[in-house]
Amino acid sequence: MKAIVTGASGGLGLEFAKLLAADGCDLVLVARSGDKLETLAAQLRSQHHVDVGVIAQDLGVPDAAARIVERVPSCDILVNNAGFASNGRFDTIPPQRVREELLLDVVTLTELTRSYLPGMRERGNGRILNVASTAGLLPGPFMAVYYAAKAYVLSFSQALAEELRGSGVTVTVLAPGATATGFADRADVAKTLLFRLPTADAAAVAKAGYRGMMAGKDLVIPGFSNQTLAFAIRFTPRRLLLWISRKLTE
Repeated sequence: MKAIVTGASGGLGLEFAKLLAADGCDLVLVARSGDKLETLAAQLRSQHHVDVGVIAQDLGVPDAAARIVERVPSCDILVNNAGFASNGRFDTIPPQRVREELLLDVVTLTELTRSYLPGMRERGNGRILNVASTAGLLPGPFMAVYYAAKAYVLSFSQALAEELRGSGVTVTVLAPGATATGFADRADVAKTLLFRLPTADAAAVAKAGYRGMMAGKDLVIPGFSNQTLAFAIRFTPRRLLLWISRKLTE
């Protein structure tokens, strides 16, 4: 079995890589930081005796998916974990950063899925795990692009899961809440209320997502508070949701 994990240099991606290696999967780790990937790859090879390849690639560029597929033509498991956010009023965020965010969070994820899915279908076996967020359940003022991107990932993944039902290929979408990773610092949200409240442990979130993927679940929302949030959103007035969302990220 060969698995590709994007955003594998830290956070959830690193935890997914550990879980896969522990189950005996050969790996291809993808992220911008080649040094971090090489260190992780050496650890996993030593501990689990699996084959681990490294691709140092910025996934926020237009041809990122094609570059990965050129080097790794097929896989059995695809974990689309890489992503980042921007915090601030939309009209003040540099256009290039907006473009990179959309390319990474939406386009590359979609193109990697499109590239590897036909082979999985043909073999009648495969698993795809897309990392979304509870952010995808509602609009997010001051993180408008990220919240919208995660809504796309949720919708896209659940639609594919239904298309593929009975094919032997599964698509799982993981929707965690605020989690202790490097995400908050890169997004400049570490001081917002969202991340001043208790955050989830990355290893626990990854384990929930991994178990869900291996069980073929369509959607995994880890943690009782996040599950309660997902339920409450259905019955909460939209205007109130926007106000709460704003207070969390402003």
